[in-house]
Amino acid sequence: MMKSAGGAILTDALAAVSYTTLTALPPGAVYIDPLLYNVVRANYTEWRNSSAIGFNPTNTTPPFIQVFDPSFLDITGPSATIRKIASNPGFAFAHEAPIYVPDLNLVFFASNAGGALGYSGWYNNSVVGMINMTEVDMALDSTTGDVNIQVQTLNPSDNVQMVNGGTGPYKGDLLFVTSGRALLPPSIVRVNPNPPYNDTIILDNFLGRQFNSLNDIKILPGTDIMFFTDPAYGWLNGFRPEPMLPSQVYRFDPSTGQVRVVADQFVHPNGIAFAPNGETAYITDTGISGGFLGTNQTFPATIYQFDVDPTTQSFANRRVFAYADSGAPDGIQFDTEGNVYAGCGDGINVWNGEGTLIGKFYLNSTTAELIFTNSGLVILEETAMYVTNIQAHGMTLAM
Repeated sequence: MMKSAGGAILTDALAAVSYTTLTALPPGAVYIDPLLYNVVRANYTEWRNSSAIGFNPTNTTPPFIQVFDPSFLDITGPSATIRKIASNPGFAFAHEAPIYVPDLNLVFFASNAGGALGYSGWYNNSVVGMINMTEVDMALDSTTGDVNIQVQTLNPSDNVQMVNGGTGPYKGDLLFVTSGRALLPPSIVRVNPNPPYNDTIILDNFLGRQFNSLNDIKILPGTDIMFFTDPAYGWLNGFRPEPMLPSQVYRFDPSTGQVRVVADQFVHPNGIAFAPNGETAYITDTGISGGFLGTNQTFPATIYQFDVDPTTQSFANRRVFAYADSGAPDGIQFDTEGNVYAGCGDGINVWNGEGTLIGKFYLNSTTAELIFTNSGLVILEETAMYVTNIQAHGMTLAM
């Protein structure tokens, strides 16, 4: 009797999957039914012994949309596609720090600092670029395929060394964190998004001690207080001295100048985000990626969740929110419904508010960052940029 009931449930589930596949998936999207892969047996030929290999059991040619739960279709809508909008195969120009400025319809971002194809290091700075989304929209409207929009390069002052994280606009400016370079200190810097891109450093030390190599930054919703991560990747990627501080998360109040630690006990704290209501913080730990120390698959590739104390704004009640099955979760963003998006080893992974993986924008390559724009979700994939015209909207980052 129980066996019969279970069979009926499975039959109903497969029937629902079939209906979803036939009628509701965006073009080229694939539904991955978790029930079909819970048991694969010992003779399974696609074991993933490396986290660098993405989970693509249908062998679908990327880029494409992977759906793990029908609720993901509320994010994508019925007609979402993934299209390339810029490409430079020899240069990792699109790595980190995306900031969308709606008034200008521009996305700003930075090249890879110290990594592969970044052409930066102890003696060379990374590059800050921008792409005009109006030009992107016009080009995409003229064709059904990919386009390659010219990326413009900014020339900020020497104050801006190895940009790696960003958010905003903050009071009209781009808000970047830099990792520093050689003996030049990491910093938080405001940059005017208009020529000549004047900049102002607002923090470059912790009570007289240089930070390790700042990585990412967000503003706590409803305030102008900044929170940022500080791992040791500058040293691990060969462009900063050996770290002199723990890898920690900091709070900075620019109105008082006060800086303090709000969370520690990470291997490499990386991306940071707040839920739209500001009550919960999310930190990615990319401990699996060790720079010149190599990859250690037993180290974290994890998003941690914290309660934000309403009085002190310290982070409390740490718990695991999600673990990425490919690569490590790097940059992290929210949509207005509380879904969590992170750049991982195979593309952009999306979890619902309960930590269930509901879908991926599958590129089969490391994708560090993403940003919501009026044109859709823009994806940074090192040597290329993509946009997917989903119906979800990002939470407001401007203040």
